[in-house]
This record gives sequence, C-alpha cells and structure tokens, in this order.
Amino acid sequence: MSQAVMSVRRSRGLLAGYFLGLGVIMAVWGARMPAVQQAAHLSTGQLSLVLLAAALGMVAGLQAGGRLARPERLPALLTWGAASLAGCLALLGRCGSLPSLFMAALAFGIAHGVLDVAVNSAAVRCQNASGRPIMSSLHAAYSLGALAGAALAAATAHTTHRTLFLTTGLLLAAATLTAAPVTRKLTGTDQPSATADQDEPRASRPPAKLWLLGALAAATLLGEGAAADWSAVHLHSLDASAAVSAAAFAAYSAAMATGRLTGDRLTATFGPAAVVRAGAVLAAAGLTTGVLASNTSVALAGWALFGLGLSTTVPSLISAAGADGPSAVATVAVTGYLGLLAGPALIGAIASITTLPTALLLPALLAATVAALAHKALEKQTP
Repeated sequence: MSQAVMSVRRSRGLLAGYFLGLGVIMAVWGARMPAVQQAAHLSTGQLSLVLLAAALGMVAGLQAGGRLARPERLPALLTWGAASLAGCLALLGRCGSLPSLFMAALAFGIAHGVLDVAVNSAAVRCQNASGRPIMSSLHAAYSLGALAGAALAAATAHTTHRTLFLTTGLLLAAATLTAAPVTRKLTGTDQPSATADQDEPRASRPPAKLWLLGALAAATLLGEGAAADWSAVHLHSLDASAAVSAAAFAAYSAAMATGRLTGDRLTATFGPAAVVRAGAVLAAAGLTTGVLASNTSVALAGWALFGLGLSTTVPSLISAAGADGPSAVATVAVTGYLGLLAGPALIGAIASITTLPTALLLPALLAATVAALAHKALEKQTP
C-alpha cells in the first residue's frame, strides 16, 4: 500500500472521529435541554433566548470559518474548533442564570460554526485526494455520534446534566488535543499553496447555482428539524405510547445513518444527482404516506423512509459547494441551517391553523422539490 493511500485512509478515519464527536456533543446538549431549563429556572421564552444565542453564534461562526478556512489553516481550525466546542459544553453545565447561559450558548454556537466549516472543507479535500466519494460515510459518523450521544444522555439520566456536560466536554477536548499532531498531517492541508489566489479556489459555479445548493440544503434540513421536533408529537397524536412516540425520531435517525453508510457506494456508481433525486422521491412518498395514515406502524415506517431518502442529500450538496472552497461551504451551510432553525416553528404555525398531518406535508413537498431540482444543482458534479 502506497504512502499516499495510507495518508488518505488515516485522514478519513481522523475526520470521521471529528464528525462523530460533533454528533455526540450536539445530541448530549439537546437531550438535556429540559435539565438546563430547570436548573436555571428559565421560562420557555427565556430558554428560547438561549437557543437563539446558539443559533446566532453558529451563523457568525460559519461565516468566520468560511473566511479563515484556507488549506493550511484547516488543522488548527479543526483542533481549536473542536476543543472550544467541547469546552463550551462543559461551561454550559456550570451556568445557572440566563445571562451566563446566553453568553456560553453564543460561544458554543460560534465554535460549532467554525468547526462545521472546517471539518466539511477538510472532508472535501480528503475526498478529492482519495478520488472517490467519502462524504456520505463521514456524515454517517455524525449520525452515529448523535445516536450515541442520545443513548449516553438517556443512560445517565440519573446524573446531573452538569456532570454529564463536564465529563463529555473534558473527554472530547482531551481526545482532540491528543489527536492534534495527527490532525496537522491531514491529507491536502500539510502543503500550503504558493499564492493567496491558490489558497482559496476561485468560484467556477454561477452564484445562482450556489444559492440553489443552499436552498436545497435548507429544504432538506427543514425536514430534519421537523423529524426532531414533530415526529414524536405526530405519533402521540395517533395515540401511540410515549415509548413508541419517541421511537419515531430514533427510526428516522437510524435510517439516515444506514443510508449514509451506503451512500458513497451508490454515488460512485450512479452519480450524486441520480442518488439524491431517487432518495428525495423515496422521502417524499414515505413521509406523505406516513402522515396521512392513521396507523402507528405505517407512520413509523414513513419517518424511517423519510430519513433514509434524505440521507445522501446534504453530503452531496456540501461536496458540490466544496469545489468552490470553504466560503462556498459556509454559504450553503448558513442557508441550510436557516431551514433547520425556522422549519419547526413554521410547521407549528401551519398546524395551528390547519392540522399537524397537513403541516407535515410541507417537508414532504420540499423533498419532492429537491428531487425535481437535484439534476440542475448537481449535474456538473462527478463522483
């Protein structure tokens, strides 16, 4: 095995670790949100301010990451972004008031945004060096990390969130700093370009195409937000038990992880446009059937098919944007996360004036839109 192949494999494994850790942190933070609210005696409106701070920080971090993420800087951004995010998680566990939580959540969001751009930009460069698709499997590591983080939060429900946040944060920060020497040797980042023009790839994609990628990312992530916040509510409205209702998002997440584990092979065989289009059709059909049915088993299957169908969309869109450099990755990520943040509230507003099943047809409709526009957005992409 050549040294170059070994270097690519080592870099791929390391990046999978970063994606995995990111998933763990975000799931642990989200799963223990009620405990954070209770410990700080926050009202629902005050908790919303904390979440808004994290969202604003993430947008700022994504934009900063897009400007900073030149190839030779990626290892430092990965190391310090991940270590800072883990440290902020530990800090959030120590906050007991609205002002302290607001500031810690703002810093948490900034670190999250910087790390998101850095890890996806490094993944694109590693994928280019490998000569075959790997982005889907790397995003599968995030999904598996999120599942592991949720399981960890459930298994440690008897402990305080302070202990969980501190332990998780310190362990992941230590792992990040331990891996720093290897991170500095990531494939595609150890030899800086000779000129500033080469550091940042010149955009070859028309601006309209880049915004189309962002819009499709927003449509997809709106669906992810819907699954996270409304799938359990949907099952509960069908008189499912609490355990069965909670299983809806687990089914969605497990199916998404499974799809991402097989997505690279499918993309290499059929191309990203065909895979995204077929998956989005499956997602739209699955969710439509699931939300229109009055049977809990059909509804569970619908959410699983929705996750499976959308599993390769975001990795493919990020890969497409990555051809134009970190700033393009940041643009698509910022636009996509707007869908994730706004989606649940929009669905709630529609449900308040119609019905929840009617409102949940929105992410199904958006999945159908992704299917219709996938070829236009990804037609020039090659695996």
